[in-house]
Amino acid sequence: MDSAFRFADDLGPAKIILVHEPACALKAVLVVDNVAAGPAIGGLRMAPDVSVEECARLARAMTLKNAAAGLAHGGGKSVLFGDPRMPRGDKERLIRAFAGALADERDYIFGPDMGTDEQCMAWVHDEIGRAVGLPRELGGIPLDEIGATGWGLAHATEVALQDSGCPLAGARVAIQGFGAVGRNAMRFLGERGAVLVAASDTGGTLHDPNGIDIAALTALKKAGRSVVSHDRGEALTGEAILDVACDIWIPAARPDVINESNAERLNTRLVVEGANIPATEAAERRLHQRGILCVPDFIANAGGVICAAVEYHGGTQSTAFAAIEEKLRRNTDEVLRDARERGVTPRVAAVQLAAGRVRKAMATRRWGVF
Repeated sequence: MDSAFRFADDLGPAKIILVHEPACALKAVLVVDNVAAGPAIGGLRMAPDVSVEECARLARAMTLKNAAAGLAHGGGKSVLFGDPRMPRGDKERLIRAFAGALADERDYIFGPDMGTDEQCMAWVHDEIGRAVGLPRELGGIPLDEIGATGWGLAHATEVALQDSGCPLAGARVAIQGFGAVGRNAMRFLGERGAVLVAASDTGGTLHDPNGIDIAALTALKKAGRSVVSHDRGEALTGEAILDVACDIWIPAARPDVINESNAERLNTRLVVEGANIPATEAAERRLHQRGILCVPDFIANAGGVICAAVEYHGGTQSTAFAAIEEKLRRNTDEVLRDARERGVTPRVAAVQLAAGRVRKAMATRRWGVF
């Protein structure tokens, strides 16, 4: 019995649900972490190697993210075991089956995440009417298409650079994971004068210290090709992105890509976490010791869920972008200032900020988080 509560603490999780239907090869997990502030919003992640532990960690990150952003929502996450590149019909059947299995779990609102998009949310919405990040045709704000998370990352990066006394114009950027989040973040940073010197995906790393054409690389990715197929720059292994000399290093892919085994390799002054849980806490402490500023994930990448919450409550794209800019700049400044004044890591400061808000919300509920 005790092992079933290995993820539990005073904040949650409220529930962990395992969904298994062998007839359609459905294997999935939902973790509703905390709903004190309102129903949980959290993405549906699809990958062959997800786990209950990863889902629980991501759900907690969403609780903290939504609280830090001041949203009337708690945190949750769902993961679906499978290759997101499977045939469209097979993917649709799995997602619809998972949504149907969770039809009565009204404490959770689906959103897009790694391996899913607005089309997937349309399938969920059709099944149970409870999803955000919908296509425009369904009244949604397609957050990946407009780059909501990247928009927030750009603002968090600008504030963090100001904190360290470095101008954004001319700053060299390396993006680990040049997908929807990474390429949109770079689009907005490039508009402010930053220079892309390296980008990676599952095919490897492209490096050019003289700068990479952002628009050309984005077009290449949208055509389904790897960054290393670009006709300029040096093609390197995927892990080589860790060693690239830069001013800003943005992890925008899988969890724990920065860990105790490679934290010494980073050659940057600033890490802005575009992915969820992309670094272990031990790695972040080591970066702090090395003088590398690290903006935590649930502070830096909250743009997507802020956009989702605006959509859920009937707002517009322009309202979402204004809210993201205001909240991301304020929270990044507050966390970095607090960390500097108290001599702690930005994550310690960020967790205390967000967890304090969650506990205040919990205190208003008759039965805690329920």
